[in-house]
Amino acid sequence: MNERDTAAAPERVEYAGAVYGSLLAASVVAGTAEGGPPSPGDLVTLLICTGVVFWLAHVYARLVSSGYPARPLAWEHVRVVARREWPLAQASFPPAVVTAFVSSLGGSPQMAVWAALCVAVASQVAWAVAAAVKTRSSTRVVVISGVANLLLGLAIVALKTAVGKH
Repeated sequence: MNERDTAAAPERVEYAGAVYGSLLAASVVAGTAEGGPPSPGDLVTLLICTGVVFWLAHVYARLVSSGYPARPLAWEHVRVVARREWPLAQASFPPAVVTAFVSSLGGSPQMAVWAALCVAVASQVAWAVAAAVKTRSSTRVVVISGVANLLLGLAIVALKTAVGKH
């Protein structure tokens, strides 16, 4: 992708970033298993900060792959790339909101962690299915996309469960 491509490209949802960001959020939640569940505030902070850091890393990677620093960097190009990659960061928001919500209702930290994990996996599946539908894929591909992403999410859940028992 170069500057000309991004400047002329219509606005679009970055489904890959949203799917990846949801899997990343699930991984962050699952990674908190060791030593017991974190406080809901710590988990919210960890989710949002991780999403933003990965977003920044993806923006940088896109800019470098489009020719920077060999070519001068145009701020319009940076803005377009940052906006296109933003769904990666946004994917951390639903699990973070659910964490805060469960906590505000008096749920235990463990309940908040599991709710966040479920929302992250559900979001991942929803984004994958939305991407397949948006590209007018066959019903078979839509179902395969949903099932494949559900299996990826369940793998994270299985790892969290296995690590949490040690």
